[in-house]
Amino acid sequence: MDISVVIPLLNEQDSLTELHDWIAKVMQSNRFSYEIIFIDDGSTDDSWATIMALSKKDESVKGIRFIKNFGKSQALHAGFAKAEGVVIITMDADLQDNPEEIPELYNMIVVDKFDLVSGWKKKRYDSVISKNLPSKLFNWAARRTSGVKLNDFNCGLKAYNINVVKNIDVNGEMHRYIPVLAKNAGFTKIGEKVVKHQARKYGETKFGMDRFVNGFLDLITIWFLSRFGKRPMHLFGALGVIMFAIGFVFAVYLGLDKLFLNTNGRLITERPQFYIALTTMVLGSQFFIAGFLGELILRSKRDSSRYLIKQELNF
Repeated sequence: MDISVVIPLLNEQDSLTELHDWIAKVMQSNRFSYEIIFIDDGSTDDSWATIMALSKKDESVKGIRFIKNFGKSQALHAGFAKAEGVVIITMDADLQDNPEEIPELYNMIVVDKFDLVSGWKKKRYDSVISKNLPSKLFNWAARRTSGVKLNDFNCGLKAYNINVVKNIDVNGEMHRYIPVLAKNAGFTKIGEKVVKHQARKYGETKFGMDRFVNGFLDLITIWFLSRFGKRPMHLFGALGVIMFAIGFVFAVYLGLDKLFLNTNGRLITERPQFYIALTTMVLGSQFFIAGFLGELILRSKRDSSRYLIKQELNF
């Protein structure tokens, strides 16, 4: 199979039929073999009924229905697990991503041998204050922190070599950082393509300003995990040893000062420096224990289900 189109969605019943027809037209005109995987992330409207109707008239339509809303990352993870195409295309269900971009994205993966190609919505039709400016700040911070030189990390329209999606773990709200996850997994040929952005035709956006706050928090998380996720002792243990050593040396100095240099001075317990040294040693010990516990947890963790599937179609 040439292409798997993975589409997570939440309450997008009005756009699904039009989106399907558009994708099918592009695929058929380019003679691609394909599948369209809709992941219903707990919709409360008739989205699932629409997907069922589409699957009956088009066998290339497949569906996954979550029992409740688990989030976009979990929806993508479920879609990636089922996808069979050589190239995986992800896009949003709100018709703001243009299916006409798919052939060129496919060629960039197959012909140009990119591992991942991310769309760049250079010209946007969103609110400048509530979306565009925060998005620019977010993307700048993501570039500086991750080292991945993309202009638009959060664009839903992306193309992947199948080996990428089968070897990365998208969880929490890490869908914004899939290119970083791919880079950390060793897939370093990451490209970017300017894509057309269209104004929302139906419904309302499911994301508010809180997504940027969460995005920055996730950015800190992924930076830490990429640097120390497999070796927490290297961070916490090193900090612990350094802090304990500083406190210990300070305590030894205070003891020598009292015993040999200033025997008639104040008691050690009356000197604030003593409590600074004691606090530093206690904190150092706690950091070291945190690193040790992190190593134990890392070695004993077990994978657990992050979402529950209520129904599947055509798998």
